[in-house]
Amino acid sequence: MNRVIVIGGGWSGCAAALAARKAGAEVVLIEKTDLLLGLGNVGGIMRNNGRYTAAEENIALGAGELFAITDELSRHRNIDFPGHQHASLYDVIKVEPYVRRFLQEQGIEIRTMARAIDVETESVSISIGNGKGVEKRRKYLKNITLADGTVLAGDVFIECTGSTGPMGNCLTYGNGCCMCVLRCPAFGPRVSITQKAGLNDIMGQRKDGAFGAFSGSGKLEKASLSDEIQRALNEKGVAIIPLLPDQVAKEKLELKVCQQYALEEFADNIVLLDTGYAKIMTPFFPLEKLRKVPGMENARYIDPYAGGKGNSIRYLSVAERENNMKVSGIENLLCGGEKSGLFVGHTEAITTGTLAGYNAARLIKGMRPLELPPQLALGDLISYANEKIKTKEGLLKRYTFAGAEYFERMKEKGLYTTDVQVVQKRAKKYDLANIYKEKIL
Repeated sequence: MNRVIVIGGGWSGCAAALAARKAGAEVVLIEKTDLLLGLGNVGGIMRNNGRYTAAEENIALGAGELFAITDELSRHRNIDFPGHQHASLYDVIKVEPYVRRFLQEQGIEIRTMARAIDVETESVSISIGNGKGVEKRRKYLKNITLADGTVLAGDVFIECTGSTGPMGNCLTYGNGCCMCVLRCPAFGPRVSITQKAGLNDIMGQRKDGAFGAFSGSGKLEKASLSDEIQRALNEKGVAIIPLLPDQVAKEKLELKVCQQYALEEFADNIVLLDTGYAKIMTPFFPLEKLRKVPGMENARYIDPYAGGKGNSIRYLSVAERENNMKVSGIENLLCGGEKSGLFVGHTEAITTGTLAGYNAARLIKGMRPLELPPQLALGDLISYANEKIKTKEGLLKRYTFAGAEYFERMKEKGLYTTDVQVVQKRAKKYDLANIYKEKIL
């Protein structure tokens, strides 16, 4: 059958499906909402800081298609904002249908409004020990069950369900359901496949010991802002509006999931980025206070709808995995995106999802899964985050090419570069150039 089932249609799930399909597998991609890309519909930031290097490494390895789409749809390229350089901002309004059509053209079966709610596993006895009669039990996924009763069987499964929701988690660890783009009230809660299979998930923490972290931004309707702010966004891609002293809330920097934006400038100012909407770089900002800021007297949130009160809570369901993206404890289950670690960002999701999809085909073929070397930024991030998550301190951190602890590590190790030829030489040196284009099945 050579069938790969990808659960979750965010950036990591789309990347996993594409990589598995390119490698020759039959692929079914299921998504519980009516949109692919998940948080990619509200994000839009690419190529900032070390993400430039990571994007070019993925391209050099043969996984350039999704980056080509975000590059094509970028409203602004090579822009700087506090703490970040050479960023691209793709249009979050246009990106989902582009990606959906592209995946369908590749022959990937996409099922939206298809929520996985249960799994069936089986244990198989394997003889080991050079024929000395030693047996080891290994667990496999046989199929998944959808909310409508449909049962989907596959050879290999990839979980890219993320780590956000359901509503009860946002209520317990945040400020309640804010009706974000994931829309749990409309489409049902996320279900952890690893937990359904009998494994224990890891939960990220904040410095005060609370679980999870607030999503780091919201969306404002650009037309609700002053002509001056709109003009700055349209022409420059960024608008920075100083706050009065009594409007500054620096304690919110500790709440942000995106620690690469937890800088003083993001507390002292309102930082807006143009992604089609006006992306406001704060977890939440009370609307009454926001409308007291000059130029924002008529401001209106688009997503989350309760963006003046809160934002979604993330990192409540991370799988234990190996550096080849295989879930520990289940032989034919891989993972990507936030499910695979305390990762932040679309580039990070595409990176992990692509490796998972490629290795799904290798598992079907009976080949050893690929582990990317730490001499590549891609491999180093995957292994470093996996190492850190096993420590108490590591559960408080978030890992991204774009900033915070990991970007400093990139620079220290000499991995950060904007020289495309340097990146291409790396891929060739480790015999990985265009490996993601190989037909395996």
